[in-house]
Amino acid sequence: MSTTVFDFAITGAGAAGLNLAMAMLEDPYFKDKRILILEKEEKNVNDKTWCYWEKGEGKWDELLHKKWQNGIVHTGKKKIQLHLEDYTYKMLRSLDFYNYALQKLKSSSIFYWVKTEVLEIQNQADKAVIKTSDENYLAKHVFDSRMEANLDEVSKSNTVLQHFRGWFIETEKAIFEPNSFMMMDFRLTWQNTTSFTYILPFTERSALVEFTFFSPDLVEDTVYNSMIQEYIEKIIQPENFKILKEEDGIIPMSDYQFHRANKSQITRIGTAGGWVKPSSGYSFKNAEYFSKRIIDNIKQGKNPAKELFSIKHRYYDSLFLNILKNRNHLGPELFSRMYRNNSASEIFRFLDEKTTLAEDLKIMAGFPPLLFMNAMWKNFMAKKL
Repeated sequence: MSTTVFDFAITGAGAAGLNLAMAMLEDPYFKDKRILILEKEEKNVNDKTWCYWEKGEGKWDELLHKKWQNGIVHTGKKKIQLHLEDYTYKMLRSLDFYNYALQKLKSSSIFYWVKTEVLEIQNQADKAVIKTSDENYLAKHVFDSRMEANLDEVSKSNTVLQHFRGWFIETEKAIFEPNSFMMMDFRLTWQNTTSFTYILPFTERSALVEFTFFSPDLVEDTVYNSMIQEYIEKIIQPENFKILKEEDGIIPMSDYQFHRANKSQITRIGTAGGWVKPSSGYSFKNAEYFSKRIIDNIKQGKNPAKELFSIKHRYYDSLFLNILKNRNHLGPELFSRMYRNNSASEIFRFLDEKTTLAEDLKIMAGFPPLLFMNAMWKNFMAKKL
């Protein structure tokens, strides 16, 4: 066992781990700390596409692959133009982020990088023991991104899976509008589920076309390809195209309280810490925001995870997830109502959990009240049981 006791350790160098490490690197408070990063992969593959909306200039703008000022939602009957106003929708390739962060972190004297797999973390009174496939390490506090929640327990909560496949395609002729992305297109759905097509156009001849589900259950693997193919043939209608790359993902959207797995010397981060926005599945911007909150808490001598979440907005998320879990076929209509009745900036503020109660009520007024009252009752009864 290594006898060095690190001030902090971070397990996993994904969006959460690297955002937290970069926040530590940039804050003078940590200049004399020893921080261990444990990651089993080389992080040399572009394995994810992260998108997020943001006002004005952002921390990662120099790394962006593409950004958009306009968007579209198609309800199946009507096309809604999303004028983002002072927001920008941004796309970041994971490899660009990995390369940038790793170069910065590995050149810093406060970080110690070990390529290994974490097997177990034991919480002790004043430190944690990190057992890996190679050696054991000690740290005063560990930020753990490993997903170890009991899946049976998670499934008992209001949990919906965001699962998708995307094709990066190139067409023979100019066919895309590169200045406007498709947030949701409900013209093609799968068997009464909340499912839609999402399109990020890069040029007039290239785009990511993704078929996405917000549903309690996964589907057969062949469904994703058949739905993308059908959408391209019936709606995009290119004469010829080729697939350059595919991308898949499964993201839990859940009101399960992942943070309850935190211990005195261990704080869960990322998906394992509940950092995924339950009602939208977005997480990258949350990783930046929650990392800053953790840094502020550490500097103030508080528990690192103190008051990370808005209780009010998580309650709203829980109600929405209850409906998607139990009446999944209603999802397209609910999302369509939201975009019909509110501006993009109002929706983004709501999903960023920055709205006032009056703004919340305005957005919720556009939904069927009985539907949400029923969800409130189901959530109440579930807690009683």
